[in-house]
Order: sequence, then C-alpha cells, then structure tokens
Amino acid sequence: MSTTTQNVIGQMLEPVFRTLPSEVARRIVDLEANEPLQQRVELLARKANEGNLTEQEELDYAALIEAGDLLATLQALARRTLQQTSA
Repeated sequence: MSTTTQNVIGQMLEPVFRTLPSEVARRIVDLEANEPLQQRVELLARKANEGNLTEQEELDYAALIEAGDLLATLQALARRTLQQTSA
C-alpha cells in the first residue's frame, strides 16, 4: 500500500476513530497475526528473499503485505485516538 493510500485512508477514517471507545481503540492497537499466519508471512518473506516464490505465493505475499500496511494504518489511528483521549 502506498504512503498516499495510507494517508487517504487515515484522513477518511480519522473522524470515525475519534468516536471509538478507548477499549475498542486498545483492541485495534493490540491486534496481531496469529501464529499460523505469522509463520506463513515468514516463509513467504524467506522465499521472496531467495527469489523462489511461485506466482500464487507472490500474490499471497503481496496481499499479506497490503493487509499488514492497512493494519498498521488502523493501529496508528487508534494510538492517536488513545493519546487524545488521555490528554
């Protein structure tokens, strides 16, 4: 996901995040991949570094990276929400 896309998503969702209860924002901040998914990401990353991804694995890896970028954007918004509510 490009930085521009992340910024647009952030701008669009910021008003929504300002209305989130603190507990919901904390849960978003704490989200992480489960163990099987994390292992899949690590495997695909290793294969990508070695240049050994199949076409399907390339698609899967790209989707995982995009999902990770989106999650990072949502978590940044949630952290900002928590900081603003505690200030």
